[in-house]
Amino acid sequence: MSSVWRVACVRIPKFPTVAVSHGREPGALPQASATEPSSVTQPSVTQPSVTQPSITLPDDIALERAITQVTADLLAASPRVTPAANEPGVWWVGASGFDGLGGESSLAHALLEIARTWHPRARVAVADSCVAARAATWASRRGAHDVVIIPSGGDAHYLAPAPLALIPMDDELRETFAALGLRTVGDIAALDAEDVERRWGAEGLTVWQLARGEDERRPVLATPPQRRVVEAELPSPVETMEPVLFLVHASLDRLVTGLAADGRAAAAIAITLTLDGARSALPRGVGAHTVTREVRLPRPVARATHLFEHCRALLERWPLESPMAGVAVAITATAPAAGEQGDLLAPSWREHSAVDAALARLRAELGADVVVRPTARDEHRPDQAGAWVEIARADDAVDGSAGTEAGGTTAMLVVDARHLALRLLEMPEPIEVERSAGAPCGMWWRECRSVIVRATGPERLSGHWWKEDAYHRDYWRCEGEMGEFLIFLDRDTGAWYLHGWYD
Repeated sequence: MSSVWRVACVRIPKFPTVAVSHGREPGALPQASATEPSSVTQPSVTQPSVTQPSITLPDDIALERAITQVTADLLAASPRVTPAANEPGVWWVGASGFDGLGGESSLAHALLEIARTWHPRARVAVADSCVAARAATWASRRGAHDVVIIPSGGDAHYLAPAPLALIPMDDELRETFAALGLRTVGDIAALDAEDVERRWGAEGLTVWQLARGEDERRPVLATPPQRRVVEAELPSPVETMEPVLFLVHASLDRLVTGLAADGRAAAAIAITLTLDGARSALPRGVGAHTVTREVRLPRPVARATHLFEHCRALLERWPLESPMAGVAVAITATAPAAGEQGDLLAPSWREHSAVDAALARLRAELGADVVVRPTARDEHRPDQAGAWVEIARADDAVDGSAGTEAGGTTAMLVVDARHLALRLLEMPEPIEVERSAGAPCGMWWRECRSVIVRATGPERLSGHWWKEDAYHRDYWRCEGEMGEFLIFLDRDTGAWYLHGWYD
């Protein structure tokens, strides 16, 4: 589920020193340090310093006052401002909803003007996530007034060449990555999530998510939202999913009750299984570890039954390498609950979330690309005039607004102008044709003869001469003992083929 959330990062260099100097000499601005980057194009060129100058107790008071003052100043530009924890000089600012107020560029320059009253080399960046916005403040571009705006959806691409110093993690883990030859953020993002979690646990998985631009931090001044998670342990490790499914169903019942009370619906669910490593095929010494998978819903849902179908579809195709000792269910993303209601007197009304759950169940049972619908193409050849399109969500079955073409061995369906369905063979099959006055009057197919009562044609089609599959065909629509069917003459080879039936 895509998000339109945007966040700005404001960074004031050497802020502890700046705060103390402001406290002692009001209005005094320090000179720009020669160590501060002036113009770089990628965050890999300049890395943040992790060392902060020592501050005495009176200076601590001055620092807190300065942070509060900057926070208050930034509120003039955006209603959502939060100072970064344990990183004085960095603020997160909500950047969503400014399209009618000059856009993100106007907001960024307003924030920069405020920050420059504290330091002339202040920087501002806007991105989808806090981690990318912070990284961009270390990569100011020449002539851009120290403002960087990462396009929506571009966080992972922007972070890829950045050094690991721009991703928050403990020093031991950073040294481990360096010893393995992982130098950039993109190197971490390219790793497999399951391998990362197995080797480095929850902390490593968090770093992997940040490397991909997945950051849950949000600039707010209110109390953070309640964490919606339910955890349960099994009496003993199990190797089947039945006990886990029972716990997941109960967990969803509890979580949905809280969602309904808040007027919210679930948009994404994360399921974490605790695996008993002592009984697995992993090397000795490896204890219990966790594996997390996420369900992204086609639409926000606030009913436990439908959520459970999506979760069951995920769990039933989840390969296990060792027995399970526990499970945790967390709602990782929510949205306002929809106000759509059904009409009891309208039999055509259907609850789309129920259809989405049924589609998820079918995919779990039969595999991907099995729930499809026919769609028309702008092609003259009958075998190219239609295609099967995967139904991604319930709406697609009605309006055809989304979906991807699916492969498979199912026969093609094409609807003609007379509303008859043309069922095409997988591959046109060779036939022998008897003709009278140039028109087909009989057909031999699979060693059986069929009389053709009426033949309409020929309809001469040719095309794709610029491709390898060029064709030159004469199509005949025939009626006879076998019903109504379509045959054609390949004018390049002189061979006849049976293409399909109308019904």
